[in-house]
Amino acid sequence: MRTNRPGPGPDAYLAADHAGFRKHVRGLLDDVVSPHADEWESAHRIPRDGWLALGESGLLSLEHNGTDFLRSAIFLEELGRLGYGGIRASVAVHAYMAVSYLHLFGTQEQQERYLPAARHGRLIAALALTEDTAGSDLRRLSTRATPVAGGYHLTGEKLYVANGSQADFIITLATTREMQDNGGLAGASLLAVDAHASGVSSTPEPMLGWHSADICRVRFTDVAVPAKQLVGRRDKALLHLVRALDFERLVAGLLAVGGVHHCLDLLKNFVREHQVKGAPLGTYQAVRHRIADLESSYDLVRHYGYRAAWLHSQGRLDTHTASVLKLRATELAVTAAQACLQFHGARGYAAGAAAARLYRDAMAGPIAAGASELLRDLVYETS
Repeated sequence: MRTNRPGPGPDAYLAADHAGFRKHVRGLLDDVVSPHADEWESAHRIPRDGWLALGESGLLSLEHNGTDFLRSAIFLEELGRLGYGGIRASVAVHAYMAVSYLHLFGTQEQQERYLPAARHGRLIAALALTEDTAGSDLRRLSTRATPVAGGYHLTGEKLYVANGSQADFIITLATTREMQDNGGLAGASLLAVDAHASGVSSTPEPMLGWHSADICRVRFTDVAVPAKQLVGRRDKALLHLVRALDFERLVAGLLAVGGVHHCLDLLKNFVREHQVKGAPLGTYQAVRHRIADLESSYDLVRHYGYRAAWLHSQGRLDTHTASVLKLRATELAVTAAQACLQFHGARGYAAGAAAARLYRDAMAGPIAAGASELLRDLVYETS
C-alpha cells in the first residue's frame, strides 16, 4: 500500500488546489471514457460522440503553457492511468501534439478557425510527419507541397497517423522547395490540410497495440492547399519541429508515467490475490523484490516527470529533460508490462486480458514520438 511520504516529490511542483483538480479529472474520465473504453478498442477509434463528450467535459481545453500547464500534466497522467494506450495516444495527438503547432506558430486566423472547435471536440486533429523512409530521421522526406499560384499542390504518403480516418484537419510536414543533396529539413514546411479535401484518403493500419488510436496511412494526391494554411514560416519547419517535439516528448512521458501506475496497480492486486502453493504470490521474496524495483523506478520517473512539467510551465523545458523523461518513462512502461504479463502467466497472455493489452500498448511507447535510440543520442549530445 502506497504511503504519503513527506519531502520532495511531484507535490513539490503542485499547488494546494491541484489535489482537488486531480479528483475532478479522475471523475470525468470515469464518466466519459472508462465505460466506453473497451467498445472504442473494438471499434479501433474514438467515435464522434466520444470526442464531443470529451469536449463538453472541458478535458480538451486545458492549457499548453504557463503555470496552468500543471493541470494538463495531471490530466495526462490520469489519462495514462486508465490503462488504454490507444485512447491516450488519440487524445494526446488531438489535444496536445497536433494543435501545439497552431498554438506555437499558427496565425490568428488559423487559431480562430481550428482551436475552439478542437477544444469542443467538433473538429478532430491529426499529425502527419512520418513516412516509409522518413521516421526518426526525417531527412529523407518525400511528401512534396509544390508552390503554385494561391498556395500549394500536396502529394505524398504519411504513415502511422493517429486519428487518421476521422481527422478534420491534419498538420502535415512536406518539402516546399527542392531539398539539398546533403539532406536535412532545409526547405520543409508545415501545412494545416483539410482532411476532407479532394485527393486526401486514408487506409487503416492495424497495429499490435494502440487499437483505439485510429492509426492510418494517409495519402495526398495533388491536394490543393491554400497559402493561408501554411503553419509558421515557409521552408523553416526544422526550427518549428525542434521546439514542438520537446513538448511532444514531455506529453508522451507524462502519459507513460500514468500507464506505469496502472500497470503496477494491476500487478500488485494480482499477486495479493493469486495463490501459489497455498500462499499469495506476493509473499515470495523474488516477486516482492521485482515489484519493489519497479516501484522505486516509478517514483523516480514520476518525480522527474513533474519536474519537467514544472520547467515547461516556466518556459524552461529543454531537449535534454524532455528526452530523458520520454526515454525513461516509456522504457519503464515496457519493463513493468513485461513483469505484469509474466506474473499473470497464461491468463495474462490471453488476447483479451488486461495484462496483454498493457504489454501491446507499452511496446509502442519507445517507438512513437522519437525512438529510444534517437533519444539516447539526444541525451548524450545535450549532456
